[in-house]
Amino acid sequence: MTETQIIQLVSLVAFLALVLGSLSIRNMQFGFIVKTVLGWAAIAGVIYLIVVNKDQIGGQLRALGTSIGLTSPPQVTAGETVRIRMSPDGHFWARATINGVERRMLVDSGATVSAISEETARAAGIDYTNGAPVRVSTANGPIDARRAEAARIAVGPLATDNLTVFVAPSFGDLDVLGMNFLSRLKSWRVEGNVLILEPHSDTDLT
Repeated sequence: MTETQIIQLVSLVAFLALVLGSLSIRNMQFGFIVKTVLGWAAIAGVIYLIVVNKDQIGGQLRALGTSIGLTSPPQVTAGETVRIRMSPDGHFWARATINGVERRMLVDSGATVSAISEETARAAGIDYTNGAPVRVSTANGPIDARRAEAARIAVGPLATDNLTVFVAPSFGDLDVLGMNFLSRLKSWRVEGNVLILEPHSDTDLT
C-alpha cells in the first residue's frame, strides 16, 4: 500500500468515526447507528476503490467504448500508414515497442533524439550505464543523461533498427519518440487532431 493510499484509508476511518460520534450524540438506537455506519462505509469503500483504480477503470471504459463503436481507437493502422488521434491532454501518444517491450510513448517533434526512462531501458535490455554522458535540454531545464542504442523500435508496422536514445532518471516514467525516429519516415503530418505517419515503400525504416 502506498503512502497516498494509507492517507486515504486513515481519512476514511476518521470520517466514519465522525459519523458514529454524531449519531451517538443524538441518542439514536444502537441498531440504527450500526446500519447507518455500515451504509456509509459501503459508499466510502466504493468511492475509495474507484479512486485507487481510476486508471484501470478508465482504460476498461475506453476499451468498452471502442468495442461497441462509441469511440474510435487512439491508434489505427491502415496498410502501412499509422494514424494517432490526439489525446485529451493535447499530445500524441504512440503505442510502440522497444526491443519487443510495449510502451506508450509521447511523439515530440521538438525532441532531437528519442528518450526513455531507466525502467524502460532495463525492461528492454538496453545497456545505458556505460553510455556516453550527454547534456539534454528539456522544458524543465538541462539534465544529465546517457547515450544508448535501441536495437529496434516499432510503432505498428513502422519499425527501425539501431536508434539512438537518451536515458536518464530525470525522465521519470516518460518515454519520448523524437525527430531521429520521425526523420526516418517518408512523411509525418497533423491533419485536424490526427497525427499521420507514413513510411517509404518499405515499412522497415532502417
